[in-house]
Amino acid sequence: MSAPDPTAIRHMRRAIALACDSVAAGGGPFGAVIARGEEVVAEGSNLVTPDLDPTAHAEVTAIRRACRTLGRFDLRGLVLYSSCEPCPMCLAAIHWARLDGAYFAGTRWDAAAAGFDDELLYREVAAPLEARTVPTRPLLPEDGKRPFAAWLAKPDRVPY
Repeated sequence: MSAPDPTAIRHMRRAIALACDSVAAGGGPFGAVIARGEEVVAEGSNLVTPDLDPTAHAEVTAIRRACRTLGRFDLRGLVLYSSCEPCPMCLAAIHWARLDGAYFAGTRWDAAAAGFDDELLYREVAAPLEARTVPTRPLLPEDGKRPFAAWLAKPDRVPY
């Protein structure tokens, strides 16, 4: 097994420091760094409580900042370092952003032990609609096809 990459270790230590700083500032215990090799492109911490935004997880915050910094929504060529294993929402954001990879320090079980239990979300994603704890039902499915038809008919659409 090869020795750990010192650059990756430095970025992970920064993500962990951001998580600790977030706690001190009233946020959640999560931090994230997005980097291209040695270069840090963006950082983020958990801003759920300070910003009153349930989507303001550290990874999402860092992704938003990286996209603004680079002026694009595709983050190919970059890697995310997170103080904790990404929740399902953050994992989806990592995929949507097309990041080349993601590393994490703490596990989802470490987070659960501190009161951040995402197991329900992992189960909900896999559950059939009728078994989900938040009622999720189709309504006007035929009308729901219209926006996709408009998208497909738009010659200057930007795929993502």
